[in-house]
Amino acid sequence: MTPRIRTLAATGIALLLGGCAVGPNFHAPAAPAQTAYDHDDKVAMPAPAGIAGGTQHWVEGAPHDGWWHAYGSAALDTLIDEALKANTDLAAARAALKVAHENWQATRGILVPNVDAGLGTTRARSSQYLSPVLNASQFTYSLQTAQVNVGYSLDVFGLNRRTVEQARAQYDVQAFQTEAARISLINNVAAAAFQEASLRAQLAAQDRMIAIQRETLGILKHQQDVGQAAGADVLAQEAALAQAEAALPPLRRAAAQARDLIAYLTGRSAANALPDTIDLNAITLPADLPLSLPSELVRQRPDIRAAEANLHVASAGVGIAIANRLPQVTLSASAGGSAPGWSSLLSASNAFWSLGAGLTQPIFAGGALLHRERGARAAYEQADAQYRSTVLGAFQNVADTLAALRTDAEALTTAVHARDAAAASQAVARRQFEQGQIPFSGVLTAETALRQAEQALVQAQVARLTDTAALFQALGGGWTEVTPKR
Repeated sequence: MTPRIRTLAATGIALLLGGCAVGPNFHAPAAPAQTAYDHDDKVAMPAPAGIAGGTQHWVEGAPHDGWWHAYGSAALDTLIDEALKANTDLAAARAALKVAHENWQATRGILVPNVDAGLGTTRARSSQYLSPVLNASQFTYSLQTAQVNVGYSLDVFGLNRRTVEQARAQYDVQAFQTEAARISLINNVAAAAFQEASLRAQLAAQDRMIAIQRETLGILKHQQDVGQAAGADVLAQEAALAQAEAALPPLRRAAAQARDLIAYLTGRSAANALPDTIDLNAITLPADLPLSLPSELVRQRPDIRAAEANLHVASAGVGIAIANRLPQVTLSASAGGSAPGWSSLLSASNAFWSLGAGLTQPIFAGGALLHRERGARAAYEQADAQYRSTVLGAFQNVADTLAALRTDAEALTTAVHARDAAAASQAVARRQFEQGQIPFSGVLTAETALRQAEQALVQAQVARLTDTAALFQALGGGWTEVTPKR
């Protein structure tokens, strides 16, 4: 055999045994070059000390898992722990992850030969006009058969490998989506808990305001009876009281809905009692906020990783579509025995075997295979655009959250100043009343302004707490890169 023939033979054997996987080999997209989210993303955010107050500083790096413990609220920790254990949506995502894993493992079976065994028995009679089936002059007979069949598709062009690769990538998609669902759940519980606490505080302030308005109305009616107040003043105060009372039902409805949402997120019905709700006065605002580079964010956020895995699915799909247009080589073998009785089934004289090989080349399918390949390439382009859109959306999400935190600090500073000014005004009005300089209605007016300022301050505090939690989610929510199990 000449060297040229030996080389060709070796190449042919290597092609048959190993083959090459057609289609693109997937590579993770390059990390973005930008180093900031906006021009002010490293600016500190000072605010007066107190609930949700104080200066927040940036710490380079990714958020740690369990970031919600930084709020120092045992009640919040309990709500989140319960949600992670009992939330039905997260349970469904975890079940979907198991389905994807088992589907991937099942697909791996195409990489190895398929082996099956058969055992059968037959009782039959043949026509006497034909030769006897058995090697004897018997027209009525029994036939026992046992055999093993082996089949294998040579993965010459990588059809099987690309199929397994795609199934694995689909599992990765579900794994990252499950982690994204977990992160979203944690943030939703924290936001709902903060909102419920805010609404309870606003309801308490509104109740105090209504009590003040009623007291003011009583004073005015008494003054009207003694001729010291006009009827128009009484009517105006009745309108103010009605307006204050009208603001109460929407607050109660919002508070009830917030409690219902917490119940849903923690896997319980609204009729069941909730665990202790959080107390705003017992919450500590996290002072150190993580801020990772955009190039690191693409590895931290599971939604970006899911989009990357989906791009991998589409890449493998192109290889599958190409391989389906190429020849398919199959090998088969069977061996067994057949005899009129079980006792002689394993006799060498009753054994049979067969070996076979086949090659199938698609020739005409009405253009279906060509268009499927073109569709797979278009699906890859779609997945690539979706990945880039997800990355840009993530950068926008972080930038928006940073902007919200900066304006939250400013709004909190303004709200504190407004509350302090209203408190000072209320103190002056009370001294003036005690000295007989103003009527008591002036004190009540200043008291109403103070309660309104307190409500605005509570809203500013909760906005800062909520947007801080949103930043942790925007940066990946404490999820650290974990390779899904093989």
